[in-house]
Amino acid sequence: MGWESCGPNEVLVVSGCGHGDHPVYVPGGRVYVWPFQTFQRISLNVMTLNVVSPKVFTNQGVAVSVTGVAQVKVDASHEQMLRTACQQFLGKSEREIENIALETLEGHQRAIMGTMSVEEIYQDRQKFSEKVFEVAKSDLVNMGINIVSYTIKDISDDHGYLLALGMPRTAEVKRNATIGEAVANRDAGIKAAQADEMRMSAKFVNDIEVAKAQRDFELKKAAYDGEVNTRKAQSELAYQLQAAKTKQKIKEEEMQIKVIERKQQISVQEQEIKRRDRELEAQVKRPAQAEKYRLETIAEANRSCAGSSNVMFSS
Repeated sequence: MGWESCGPNEVLVVSGCGHGDHPVYVPGGRVYVWPFQTFQRISLNVMTLNVVSPKVFTNQGVAVSVTGVAQVKVDASHEQMLRTACQQFLGKSEREIENIALETLEGHQRAIMGTMSVEEIYQDRQKFSEKVFEVAKSDLVNMGINIVSYTIKDISDDHGYLLALGMPRTAEVKRNATIGEAVANRDAGIKAAQADEMRMSAKFVNDIEVAKAQRDFELKKAAYDGEVNTRKAQSELAYQLQAAKTKQKIKEEEMQIKVIERKQQISVQEQEIKRRDRELEAQVKRPAQAEKYRLETIAEANRSCAGSSNVMFSS
């Protein structure tokens, strides 16, 4: 012996010395078990039961078969129910507990079927399920078992009663379906025509808008092209005018260059004349003047000498 534990899906029941007539219930936990004590486990798992009641006569004497599905489990949320479940099922396997709960549910299901008509069971399954649930619940609670859910899975019979029961409804459904289909087709045709009309109207409106947009585009494009051509002509005219001004300026500058060149030529010629005049003066005029001056000086000297001689002779 020693520490014993259990998962959250089971209860550990410890009894023996130290606990008197009331065992200790440990749902999902651990407890220390002394050598002079004993322990057992009981499952808290949900058990799914297929409750089959074949060929049960209803209050009309019609034999039908019903299959229900129930979810049951040992309820550990209430200590009294847990104590009751332990008293009933402790030491039994989960399969044995399922069989006991199944027999209880199947008996109540058969009993409820015998108090109702086939139409009630077939057409109001919720009512049938609630009756079975309420009747079986009290018995199972007394065993410590709680019904989590119960519902009808299938209803059948071997004589075609349910099929015949459904034929008027089937015919009605088919008739309503045919009428509904015709009405739907009619409405669909009307709506299709309306849709076509709206589509054509929308198309005409769209075509008009497109034509307006095209017209506005053409007008704006023509105005733009005219403005572009005007600007282009102005630009070309301005270019030609500027080109003419540039050519004129070039010609004027060429004339200025020619004038400057001519002035430079004249200046060069004048400088050359001046140089030649200076050269002539230096080489011809000045020597001639010097020679003239020398000759005049000599002549003057000669005249002076001749006069002195004459004076002496006169004396």
